[in-house]
Amino acid sequence: MLNNIGLPGLLLIAVVVLVLFGRGKISSLMGEVGKGITAFKRGVKDSTEEIEKAGETPRDVTPQPEKDKV
Repeated sequence: MLNNIGLPGLLLIAVVVLVLFGRGKISSLMGEVGKGITAFKRGVKDSTEEIEKAGETPRDVTPQPEKDKV
């Protein structure tokens, strides 16, 4: 069903959304979406840097065998 929408269908949907919500509401919503995307990208970048920083000082976490278990 959604495969055959085409450009005229998308334009009609855009016009209906614009009429229902108004230009101001849509622009503020898109601004919030942009802020969310920016925050997500910043979080991914920070976590990647943190992982790389932690990888510079590797530590041995292999359990040591116990001697003479009785």
